[in-house]
Amino acid sequence: MIDEIDRKLISLLQNNARSSLKQLAQEVFLSSPAVSARIERLEKMGIIIGYQAKVNHQKLGYHITAFINLAMEPSQKPVFYPFITACPNVIECNCVTGSYSMLLKVAFPSTQELDAFIGELQKFGGTKTQIVFSTAVPYRGIMLEDVPDAAEEG
Repeated sequence: MIDEIDRKLISLLQNNARSSLKQLAQEVFLSSPAVSARIERLEKMGIIIGYQAKVNHQKLGYHITAFINLAMEPSQKPVFYPFITACPNVIECNCVTGSYSMLLKVAFPSTQELDAFIGELQKFGGTKTQIVFSTAVPYRGIMLEDVPDAAEEG
């Protein structure tokens, strides 16, 4: 069960995972050891599962971001999952409902490299690709402060 202070800590860490315990403690009006204990509890509960840096793919030379829909048979998952996990340009892969069974988010330096990757993917089934022109809302985590009792059911 999480409370309002836990929600605030989660939001603060989603915004800046490098915040010090002292900074977090000031924001939630607790001591640093109390905040540390709460974060450790949230990690043990599996609510906080890791920390990472957000990077600008464009500045690293990955100018093409795309979403790829893939239609494949469920029986292919044992071969597909290891294949897709090993692909460094795959940012995210989700099993979804609808006409396609997988939705991938990828980043590549060029359309030629994206095209070659799509060619590899097509051994699993048909694809439909959408190239991203711009992103109105970049990844920002889940805003918990306004959602009461968000994690109490789980």
